[in-house]
Amino acid sequence: MHESTRKSVTARLRRIEGQVGGLLRMVEEDRYCVDLLTQINAVRAALHKVERQVLEDHVSHCVADAFAGGDAVEQKHKVHELVETIGRMTR
Repeated sequence: MHESTRKSVTARLRRIEGQVGGLLRMVEEDRYCVDLLTQINAVRAALHKVERQVLEDHVSHCVADAFAGGDAVEQKHKVHELVETIGRMTR
């Protein structure tokens, strides 16, 4: 992972960690269900942003490097890996 991506993802995940802690407090305080669902949706959206950022970094570096290297076996492996990963993300 590129260093700038690592820093950005780390910061985002720390914020998400705080959001999840807030969700736990909301449950413990027996807060209104709709408020909980709203916050759960916010956490999900934040995780999707992290997911997209990591995927973009992977394609920009790992996959691109495999294609720049010219190794057909490695290229095929990276394409298969990418398709499988995206498939899991869209379930």
